[in-house]
Amino acid sequence: MTTSSQPPVIKVRNLQRKIPVNVTTLQKLAARAVRRCLQLHKRRRTELSKLHEVFVWLISDRRMSWLHRKFLGEEGTTDVLTFQHGEIFISVETAKRNARIFATSLIRELELYIVHGLLHLHEFDDRTAAEARKMKRAQEKILGDCSGSQIAAAGLN
Repeated sequence: MTTSSQPPVIKVRNLQRKIPVNVTTLQKLAARAVRRCLQLHKRRRTELSKLHEVFVWLISDRRMSWLHRKFLGEEGTTDVLTFQHGEIFISVETAKRNARIFATSLIRELELYIVHGLLHLHEFDDRTAAEARKMKRAQEKILGDCSGSQIAAAGLN
């Protein structure tokens, strides 16, 4: 069992081969983001605060579609799936498409999905409009505080 002073170890692994990804940058963001997430509900015991490890798996659309169908009964791919035992699956192909649509970079889109998954583990939800707004504010705050591009721009890396 972890405490807020000892966040879970987070590991980012790239299992897809179609799109090059800088895993080191994502790993650094993820380590900072997990600490920031835990600061949001300091007194509440959540899955994130109980975990020893969190795994972020970067996967293909094909694998994501299979997971989406198997665990949620839904057809087609999605951007991110979070499992309460500490696994976050991210479709890199979907992230690349969404980065084009939202005029952002692939790395920024992947950072967003990591933070989104961590917040789900920390009992944030986005099923209602009010919950989605609260989660979006938390995501933006964490990304602003933890983003590799933000830190590089400030000369702190």
